[in-house]
Amino acid sequence: MSPLNIKKGSTSHSAYDLRDPHTEAIETHTLAILVDNESGVLARVIGLFSGRGYNIDSLTVAETDHAGHRSRITVVTTGTPAVIEQIKAQLSRLVPVHEVSDLTVDGPSVQRELALMKVAGKGEARIEALRLAEIFRAHVVDSTLESFVFEMTGTPEKIDSFAELMRPLGLREIARTGVAALARGI
Repeated sequence: MSPLNIKKGSTSHSAYDLRDPHTEAIETHTLAILVDNESGVLARVIGLFSGRGYNIDSLTVAETDHAGHRSRITVVTTGTPAVIEQIKAQLSRLVPVHEVSDLTVDGPSVQRELALMKVAGKGEARIEALRLAEIFRAHVVDSTLESFVFEMTGTPEKIDSFAELMRPLGLREIARTGVAALARGI
């Protein structure tokens, strides 16, 4: 396939689209998927991604309607716009899926993630870790003479930034929940 795309019915010089369709920008999207809360549903959703080579950057799942036996799966994924549309269409066709919402295109949303970080250090490094934790509003949830465990809630970018600052101060371990997200407004 040639990277030169010609628009039908036009003969002017501006009718040529010189963009290479193989170099479309990669986008990150947050998808909220309402599913039946039953055995094997998560495996089917994950199987759709793995079977087609789609990447999952973050995945969270929890029951949201006990009486209705429904769960919400939040997936952060990346791909070209065409790939994202394909993912949404294929998810919508799965039997236990009731609704697929693309929070990235549906409008403003609130996205948060919880992280626990173990930071080991003594002396000045320990003091600096506590100072940065205060700036980032991270809470100390465990402390020994050699380490702290910080709990932090925020956007994935905020957690990434805090983790990068903690690395030279003795970041030893990190556990993250994955993104939980809701559309803003009614």
